[in-house]
Amino acid sequence: MQGDRERLMRERRRIAAGREDDFSVNDMTQIAETMSETTTVLTGLLGAVAAVSLLVGGIGIMNIMLVSVTERTREIGIRLAMGALKSQVLTQFLVEATVLALFGGIVGILLGLGLAYVAGLYLALPFVTSPAIIVVAFAFSALIGMAFGYFPARQAAGLNPIEALRHE
Repeated sequence: MQGDRERLMRERRRIAAGREDDFSVNDMTQIAETMSETTTVLTGLLGAVAAVSLLVGGIGIMNIMLVSVTERTREIGIRLAMGALKSQVLTQFLVEATVLALFGGIVGILLGLGLAYVAGLYLALPFVTSPAIIVVAFAFSALIGMAFGYFPARQAAGLNPIEALRHE
């Protein structure tokens, strides 16, 4: 099939036998396969960068919450001594970690949309957003906050009220 195209082009361009072609014939299936492979590799790389970013962000949330628990040990001890349940203390710190992650998610979503808009203007591409993707990103942000905030929240809920009240 491709040989027929090349023969026809040589004939139309009057290229003598033995001379090099002054044209090239590209098969669109080859181009489509190459584009598909490139897209797959770039998607994998982007996923890896996103996973590392989420891990680093989650560790940051965990560290912030651990510092918060350490600084508020007396407050936690007072709450527990006054009759607060461990589940209430756990919930309080889980909510704090989730809110912290959601604020980070909002900033990240807005920054991403802004950069995509600017890139679209610069590259003369249309700027199209997907509300479903934004909702998924927001939900994933909350999930990361809960997952990485669980350990500090559990640590806060497990404090002994008497020892917590003695903490300086």
